[in-house]
Amino acid sequence: MQKELEHLRERAKEELKTLTEQADLEKIKIKYLGRKGELAEMMKKFKELAQAERPKIGALLNEVKIDIEKAFHEITKSFKSATVSSANFDVTLPGIKPERGNIHPVLQVQRELEDLFRSMGFKVLDGPEVESEFYNFEALNIPSWHPARESQDTFYVKGGASDNRLLLRTHTSPMQVRALQQYGVPLRAVVPGRVFRYEATDASHEHTFWQMEGLVVDKDISVSHLIATMKELLQGIFYREVEVRLRPGYFPFVEPGFELDIKCFICGGTGCSVCKQRGWVELLPCGLVHPKVLEAGGVDPKEYSGFAFGLGLSRLVMMRYKIDDIRLLLGGDLRFLKQF
Repeated sequence: MQKELEHLRERAKEELKTLTEQADLEKIKIKYLGRKGELAEMMKKFKELAQAERPKIGALLNEVKIDIEKAFHEITKSFKSATVSSANFDVTLPGIKPERGNIHPVLQVQRELEDLFRSMGFKVLDGPEVESEFYNFEALNIPSWHPARESQDTFYVKGGASDNRLLLRTHTSPMQVRALQQYGVPLRAVVPGRVFRYEATDASHEHTFWQMEGLVVDKDISVSHLIATMKELLQGIFYREVEVRLRPGYFPFVEPGFELDIKCFICGGTGCSVCKQRGWVELLPCGLVHPKVLEAGGVDPKEYSGFAFGLGLSRLVMMRYKIDDIRLLLGGDLRFLKQF
């Protein structure tokens, strides 16, 4: 058997030396190293040997296998080198740099706002995007029979109790109650995040957009504190004086409630599709926290008061960068995103 193994090794090496086509390499490999190849047949004969012969023949068998595998490795390597050379490839040329992405404009502005509010002593919190009816509606003074439910009945998901279903949150306001329950008072916090509405989309409306909730609860908080904070916010993000107007607005979770509008940056107040030809963009619903919301958060409304706001982060980004269609923010067009 020793002579057979030596002869097998020589035949394999000679056959590989005369090989000219890479396509034949696999056939020869199967012939010698395959499961039914010549080396496998030698292994069967090895089992029939006498016990005394096995150590010597076993060592030779392993040696032959290693030699043949090494020969296959060398010929494979030479074929690859020949392929690269024949392709006239200049290995000194610089490679193709992987393309780096951009930070989304909404995230850029969100981070700036987070830094701004941290400088004013606010916590930056995060909340669940899949919310319960209790936190999304009931705890915010929006019971099931309330008309405000109709405009915000949205994407419900499986799960939750029959009387407390789960849905994609329609605003970041549920974190008002969650934050009060977790941190107590006094409290200053902002909560940025995505929200979802069953909306007909147009230049200023989208089914998925970003908000930033703000909440301040302490003793003797008034509307003047709200206005001062809003002015600081707008000046900090636009780096200039911004013309605003405050008008009455109804939201069940604040009392009194206001709409803070800014003069449209796209048209300068003359009227366009973004501001719906009105010259003003609704940016920041706000007001003093309703006593029932404080109670839901475990706070005594006779001792504490506060203000809250729901900043339209997507619209703020549009005003800052003069983006005339909100749908561009979620369009996934790299040409658009590379501008920021």
